Amino acid sequence: MRRAVIAAVSAAAVASALVSAPAATAAPAPAAPQAAGTIAWGPCTDPTLVAAGAECGFLDVPLDYSKPHGDKIQLAVDRVKHKVPDAQYQGVMLTNPGGPGGSGLLLATRGPRVPNHAGDAYDWIGFDPRGVGSSKPALSCDPNYMDYNRPVYAPVTPQLEKTWLARSKGYAEACAKNNPKALLENMKTTDTVKDMDSIRQALGAKQLNFYGYSYGTYLGQVYGTLFPKNVRRMVLDSTVDPRGVWYGDNLNQDVAFDKNILIWFGWVAQHDDVYHLGKTQAAVQRVVNEQLLKTTFNPAGGVIGPDEILDVIQQASYYQLRWTLLGDALSRFVNQGDWQNWKSLFESFGGRGDDNGYAVYLAVQCTDVQWPTSWNQWKRDNWQTFAKAPYFTWQNAWFNAPCLYWPAKAGKPTKVDGKGVQSVLMIDETLDAATPFPGSLEVRSRFPGASLIAEPGGTSHAITPRGNACVDNKIADYLATGALPARKPGRTADVECAPLPQPTPPAPTAAKADATATQGLVSGRFAG
Repeated sequence: MRRAVIAAVSAAAVASALVSAPAATAAPAPAAPQAAGTIAWGPCTDPTLVAAGAECGFLDVPLDYSKPHGDKIQLAVDRVKHKVPDAQYQGVMLTNPGGPGGSGLLLATRGPRVPNHAGDAYDWIGFDPRGVGSSKPALSCDPNYMDYNRPVYAPVTPQLEKTWLARSKGYAEACAKNNPKALLENMKTTDTVKDMDSIRQALGAKQLNFYGYSYGTYLGQVYGTLFPKNVRRMVLDSTVDPRGVWYGDNLNQDVAFDKNILIWFGWVAQHDDVYHLGKTQAAVQRVVNEQLLKTTFNPAGGVIGPDEILDVIQQASYYQLRWTLLGDALSRFVNQGDWQNWKSLFESFGGRGDDNGYAVYLAVQCTDVQWPTSWNQWKRDNWQTFAKAPYFTWQNAWFNAPCLYWPAKAGKPTKVDGKGVQSVLMIDETLDAATPFPGSLEVRSRFPGASLIAEPGGTSHAITPRGNACVDNKIADYLATGALPARKPGRTADVECAPLPQPTPPAPTAAKADATATQGLVSGRFAG
């Protein structure tokens, strides 16, 4: 389940963040019986990390944990150390932004966002999971796969269907050709979870604190299942539903994305004095549909077709923080013919020319569990979903279609069981599309030590802490003291906080289509 969010905390933004580090003394003795590797810490070069006082390094881990003395790969890791006296230190806070495929290095700087200095008591640890970004080796299959002039997503003709299937097969074959076979065979969630425990050992920590977003919440679920005694505190923002990993979750997501895009159309209509796209939800929807049809036969500027339109506006289904940017872009595109601005947004959001995030996404999802091997089943299920969700169903189907041909054997998903985990704080907005709210209720039922904060009517995905005092102060209290909202009986949230108010648009020229539009949001197809 991805789309353009994989680029939000992009590997490109941190590709230069690590330099070769000098030798360092060994880390303190690990709690686990198996000897841990060490991280040779050195300076970072990325300006954001430098400003935060981060240090960077690499950790050698087994390529295949069933062969602990075999080949090794390197994880890129960084750390922003605690700012309190050692007597007040609360341990390491490992982070993950989602994806799968998102770089996590910049999350090491997230501590100061927690109110009341509650984040200051932790060492914040970011890392690029195996295959991602600055970790070595990094996956890449076909960097130009998400380029312009792709076929229309909805396969309304047999030729379109054949073309997309050929593209999907070609991408899977490129992955087999351009990456080590052994790495593709060891990219499962369970492999990254074992890497997380290797990081814990290398840092000399008896237990981990963990802050996971989107797909990162699934890492937390599986870590808590496999290593329950190694969990101290865990924050899960926008929780993956383990019942649908991964085929069913994608179909559920399609419906939720379409629901949210209609909500955004209604918001645009409320501000017709700014955007001039129609005064009702139906009117704005009609304008968008007209543009999708028009650009099918005559791409704007020769490059912006219906695929590029859908890829960009899907951001409105992920984040209300982008509503004004996207409203301005749509207004300029429709009313002024400004396709150049749309092109900039597409390239900013979509990872054009760098498919690392996409390659890792598939490498994880296609091997965590066996996807249906029959194209007829995909075809039937997606057309049925398309009837309810016509905007993003086929976009998402073709995004995942290389799993039909993936060149590595699939495993079986972990049966998530959180009974051994003592303490988890969960947060989710009830109209979160990338990880629909029923998933949070399901995971809460499997983690008796969890409490869930719900934001009724909120449509944003994986953004905490982000200025909502009701939510952020509860996160701060939890990190400071371990205090959780009292758990209520039944399948329900334990406390509710109003979501942040919908944005008020500035004048149309105030929003800019540049890379700053993506800063501060986590990635994940479940950024997903």
